[in-house]
Amino acid sequence: MKKLVFLAAFIISSPVFAGGPLEDCAEYAEYGLPSNDGTLLCRMGYLTAHDDAFLTPIWVAERMTIEKVFGETARKDNFKADPDLPEGKRAELSDYKGSGYDRGHMAPAASMKWHPTAMDESFFLSNMVPQNGPNNQQIWASLEAYVRDLVIARGEIIIYTGPIYDNDEANATIGKNNVGVPDRLYKVIYDPKRKEAIAFLLPNQPISTKFLPNYIVPVREIESITGLNFLSNLPRKEQNRIEKAKAEMWDRR
Repeated sequence: MKKLVFLAAFIISSPVFAGGPLEDCAEYAEYGLPSNDGTLLCRMGYLTAHDDAFLTPIWVAERMTIEKVFGETARKDNFKADPDLPEGKRAELSDYKGSGYDRGHMAPAASMKWHPTAMDESFFLSNMVPQNGPNNQQIWASLEAYVRDLVIARGEIIIYTGPIYDNDEANATIGKNNVGVPDRLYKVIYDPKRKEAIAFLLPNQPISTKFLPNYIVPVREIESITGLNFLSNLPRKEQNRIEKAKAEMWDRR
């Protein structure tokens, strides 16, 4: 009964939905939706809310387990427009071509080796943002690898990832569809067993990987900037304790 009640509340309070069914993504929404804005897209490996103005995610939710970290599905770089979004309301391959920006995964392909469909859907452009190349290939890739190491060490991790547009505007866009180039990127990592979180807020710029610890912030800081509400299904007292704390780098052994 508890699961049925949760799913009913999830469906009633959800944003516009374009891919599903929703119950297939209940595991990614167990701790609450960060917002009710955008178009919900349910994928095998993640749940995302698509920003219909900037044509990028508002947030992407993942739930990683040890079983999901290991897999044999090869990466194929099969980037493509999201088939569940209409033309004119989605990013296209032509928008990124010659833009100078990487197609930066929010739910990383390297975390989707556990199933061919999960891997394939991670290459939908609805899971991408225009990302600075050195940022994407160096410090951001290091952060994604750090998350996978944490999953191996801790067993299960909830992850929320997305872009930030300062002043709620895209200072730069790419392509004829005006895909928004984010100023910053965030990643919120929650350990449901130990009930603690660590969050990162990085400029969309080249940054040396060694400086990753410098970009740790309280979860509450990201909420204040974005208006999102992470872990909203937790009791308020527990949510406040977790989100107000600024963590140190977690041991990944």
